[in-house]
Amino acid sequence: MSRMPTAYVPHGGGPWPFVDIGMPRPEYDALLGYLRELPAILPERPKALLVVTAHWEERVATVSTSPAPPMLYDYYGFPAASYQVKWPAPGDPALARRVRDLLDGVSIPSNEDSARGYDHGTFVPMKVAFPAAEVPTVQLSLVAGLDPELHLRVGAALAPLRDEGVFIVGSGMSYHNLRKFFDGSGISDSRSFDAWLRDTLVSPDRDAQLRRWTAAPAARASHPREEHLVPLMVAAGAAGGDKARLDFGGTVFGLAVTGVSFG
Repeated sequence: MSRMPTAYVPHGGGPWPFVDIGMPRPEYDALLGYLRELPAILPERPKALLVVTAHWEERVATVSTSPAPPMLYDYYGFPAASYQVKWPAPGDPALARRVRDLLDGVSIPSNEDSARGYDHGTFVPMKVAFPAAEVPTVQLSLVAGLDPELHLRVGAALAPLRDEGVFIVGSGMSYHNLRKFFDGSGISDSRSFDAWLRDTLVSPDRDAQLRRWTAAPAARASHPREEHLVPLMVAAGAAGGDKARLDFGGTVFGLAVTGVSFG
């Protein structure tokens, strides 16, 4: 198969594509359109998806192994319809085993979870991008501590999957300060951090700058806790020396967010 790119996508707020959460229509249309067109960056239909989700952390890198993962509605306070959303993509235990083998090959500890369901970091963007739910999908957790260097190494270890038809997707948000998400007070910070991030992604020393992301303008104001940024490290690590393509630059409730692919 052709080599797959990797990607880091903003998954938005909660179940936003499926119920009205008050997102301004131009923002809604732009983000929905970007996610719908995500398959267009691929050279062919992927054999499988490996989604690194911001909404799952474990002591070691952990993969979902269920052949038929359930839904995990890991959000609160939304309309009843948001708890009826379905995305019945099959799991892929063989891919999960391959992920563990690759991590083991570079001495990165791993584990597996046979009960883990699709959380909204996975099913929200992937239901938009792959609505037929036909592509087998495995989730990969973040590692507690959220060390950027470790997650770059995880990505680098998984790079061979790109030549095996696997589309590696980091799902998060390049701005994620919920205390300032809806009142407009984070807009300036989001713009400062987003400008740094976009420059960094196309820089020759991309990975070195990502390791030092806390030194960026408004870094901690944009990510008081970095679980929504760290999926980018895995996607960038798996990219190797491939150049970045800035596929999306928009806003969510006025806050600047970026989507990027590599390769």
